[in-house]
Amino acid sequence: MSQNHVDCPKIRSVGLNGVLVTFGDKATDAANRAAIAFRTAVDEQEWPEVMESSSTLVSAFFRTDLAEYSYDRLRARLNEVLQSRDWSNAALPAGRTLWTIPAVFGTSRAPQLAEAAEAAGLTTKEAEAELTATRLRVLTVGFAPGQPYLGTLGTAWDIPRQVGLSPNIPAGALVAAVRQICLFTKDTPTGWRHVGQSAFQCFRPRSDIPFPLSPGDEVQFTSITLQELASIEAHNADGNGAALREVLK
Repeated sequence: MSQNHVDCPKIRSVGLNGVLVTFGDKATDAANRAAIAFRTAVDEQEWPEVMESSSTLVSAFFRTDLAEYSYDRLRARLNEVLQSRDWSNAALPAGRTLWTIPAVFGTSRAPQLAEAAEAAGLTTKEAEAELTATRLRVLTVGFAPGQPYLGTLGTAWDIPRQVGLSPNIPAGALVAAVRQICLFTKDTPTGWRHVGQSAFQCFRPRSDIPFPLSPGDEVQFTSITLQELASIEAHNADGNGAALREVLK
């Protein structure tokens, strides 16, 4: 298997509560693709000892009870799946969702677009064009309920976080750093730069599907005006924020 680190993939226990399979020591497209595809393949096996699973930027986690189930046996089964293919080039699972999400870029609603563009060596128009042209993958979900980390942007967007914190960035914000966009679930302080603003709700506690975005899903942003955003926000009780969704085969 193609590896981005000599010790990967690596299988480790996490206390008595689970097993972690890691595909890289840094976030890369190959490691993330492997984590998502491997997690799906194991889930499809429906092993009774695996209670649930999740994936991070570079790892797949399988919750189990190692006081009841043998770690060595589970490790051997996971290793057998690992050896079955090159996970860094594995196809992403079918049935993922492509979300098209309208957002405002720059203006008073996303005031750090120009600053982020300058850090990336782009004009604001070039930055907006790249942010709307790039189809981004949901790399992982975390930090806040349903909050996605989206990537990967071009190398120009490998910009650092701010030295200080912005004290309060609103829900629905698109914030940029380290070639990723984070789409905020709730108002929060951050060191990432606020480059866009949407009405998309990543956490919908009253919905049958409270977390609309899952690792492996894809997101395409489209540019709208302040007036269009205000109209969406005024009619956004169901949380879809005028987003379109398409099932990927």
